[in-house]
Amino acid sequence: MDRLTALAVFRQVVERGSFAAAARHLKLSAAAVSKNIGELEAHLAVRLLNRTTRSMSLTEAGQRYYEQVARILDDLQQADSSLGELQATPSGTLRVSAPMSFSLVCLADAIPRFLARYPELTLDLQLDDRRVDMIAEGFDLAVRGSDRLEDSSLVARPLLTLRHVLCAAPQYLRRHGTPQVPEDLQALECVQFSLSGHAREWVFQRGEQVRRLEVCGRYSVNSSLALCAALRAGHGISLVPEIYIHDDLAQGRLQPLLEDWQMMQTCCR
Repeated sequence: MDRLTALAVFRQVVERGSFAAAARHLKLSAAAVSKNIGELEAHLAVRLLNRTTRSMSLTEAGQRYYEQVARILDDLQQADSSLGELQATPSGTLRVSAPMSFSLVCLADAIPRFLARYPELTLDLQLDDRRVDMIAEGFDLAVRGSDRLEDSSLVARPLLTLRHVLCAAPQYLRRHGTPQVPEDLQALECVQFSLSGHAREWVFQRGEQVRRLEVCGRYSVNSSLALCAALRAGHGISLVPEIYIHDDLAQGRLQPLLEDWQMMQTCCR
C-alpha cells in the first residue's frame, strides 16, 4: 500500500461523499478507490467508513482520523508550495568559495548584477585558492579549476574553459633568448603556479606530438595575479590563463611563445 496515496484517496472519499465521485476526481477506477480504503482500514485495524449500497458515513474513529489526515495533507501541500517559491525566487544566504585571482578578474564585475537580480539573496563569498571541503566547511557552491570531483556526492557544472598562453616579457626574451621548441624551456627560468609548493608538469601538443616537461625555476607562487606581475617585471616564462593577460598581450607587455604548440594544462587559477 502506498500510504500517502491511500490518505489522499480517503480524504477525497470523505469530502466528495462517495467512492464514485472520488474516483472521478482522482482519475482512478472505483475498484482502485475501494482497494485503497480497504488496505488503509486493514493497516489501521479499524473501520473508518460505514458504507452500504446507498449511503456512506464516517465512523467516530474515521471522523477523528479524517481531521488529522486533512491537516497532514494540507501541511504537506504547504511545504511543497513553500519549496517551490524558494526555487522560483532564491532567498537566504549563498555561501561560495572561489579562487582569489579568478574572482578578482572574472567575478568582481558580475557580483553586483547578480545581487541586483536576486534581491532576496545574501552572498557570502570566501576567496581562497586552496581546495576547500565544501561539506565540512559549509559551502553551497565552489568555483574550481578542475575537470574532476574528489567527492562523488557533489554535482559539477562547467563554467568556462580557460585557454592558457605560454608567455614572457620582451625584456626577458632579449636577455635570455626566445624558445623555439618546448625543450628550450628547460634551460630558462620558468615561473610556476603552485598551491602545494611542488613543481607541475607542463604538457605541449602539436598534432600527434606530445611533449611533457618538468620545467625549473627559482620562483613559484600560488596567485595567478602575482605570477603575471612577475612576468611583466621580466622574471621568466610561464603558462597563464589568457583572461588574466589579454591587455598585456594586446599592448605588447607580454609576448606569446611557441604558438604552434597547444598548451594542455587545464587548471583554472
